[in-house]
Amino acid sequence: MKGCPYGSHRVIEPAGFLPQAALRIDNSLDLYDNEILVDVTTLNVDSASFTQIREACEDDVTKISSMIIDIVRERGKLQNPVTGSGGMFIGKVSEIGKDLLKRDLEIGDTIASLVSLSLTPLNIERIVQVHLEKDQIDIEGKAVLFESGIYARLPSDIPPKMALAVLDVAGAPAQVDKLVKKGMNVAILGGGGKSGLLCCYAAMKKCRDSGKVVVVEYSVENAERIRKLGLAHEVIIADATKPLEVYEKITEFTQGDLCDVVINNVNVPGTEMGSILCAKDNGIVYFFSMATSFTRAALGAEGVGKDITMMIGNGYTKGHAEFALGILRESSEIRRLFQKLYI
Repeated sequence: MKGCPYGSHRVIEPAGFLPQAALRIDNSLDLYDNEILVDVTTLNVDSASFTQIREACEDDVTKISSMIIDIVRERGKLQNPVTGSGGMFIGKVSEIGKDLLKRDLEIGDTIASLVSLSLTPLNIERIVQVHLEKDQIDIEGKAVLFESGIYARLPSDIPPKMALAVLDVAGAPAQVDKLVKKGMNVAILGGGGKSGLLCCYAAMKKCRDSGKVVVVEYSVENAERIRKLGLAHEVIIADATKPLEVYEKITEFTQGDLCDVVINNVNVPGTEMGSILCAKDNGIVYFFSMATSFTRAALGAEGVGKDITMMIGNGYTKGHAEFALGILRESSEIRRLFQKLYI
């Protein structure tokens, strides 16, 4: 039996919705002819989601495990009801529907999903370990990929968990590479996390000698790390939820010019206006963070009379997986840092 390429056949409620927007989906393991079944080993939870779960559970790993299991049991997928976001997984292909046998994929291949857990049918048999500082959870379980679902084989030259961490945010640096041009002023809010570090590298590569890359970072430790790695021309320590503080410091650094492109990677709510105020008229603000309220962003830009282009953080752009993994191959410093953080 063949299902909808986009997975609507698995939606339980509300009827007529696609899986990501649905409240509940069917996570049974009876495979349709155009689906792929994967034995999942690790979940990489979206940063905004994991931060919210950690805060709600006060970093108690037992409570975190229970919350994750409850979400999956109730929804059939891992979609945080507060942030709406999910994450991604790595695992081994265990079954391929007959309609997809012609794909360049074999049973036993280790892959990373490049679609969100917020739309992926998931079964968790057991949580093995919660890695608080990595946003990762080792599990025994199974997941289903739809015909439209994209994935990547894990590379042989990069350890699986490090590759997973990079692939989870691969869309951000690839989009930065598309948006940033030589001579631009670029602001990156939240440069210390994995997406921020990769975005810094991509921005500096584009405008190292002709433009300016400035990072706004809350953590003193993260700020110092960015300075040592040479991933920005300037690092400003500021609270991204305080828009006027951010605006004043960016204005001072750019001597009033502000920024052509602003990248928001902050994993907490309330950073929309700081991003918007930093942008020039006719500039671009790219909201990669899933903590962003796009209603607040749209109404906020209108409220301060900013004629800017605002982009939703699409996690997919063509070639994004190879682009992001390529950064680890190009930069030994970032590779060593990711190895320390995610292995």
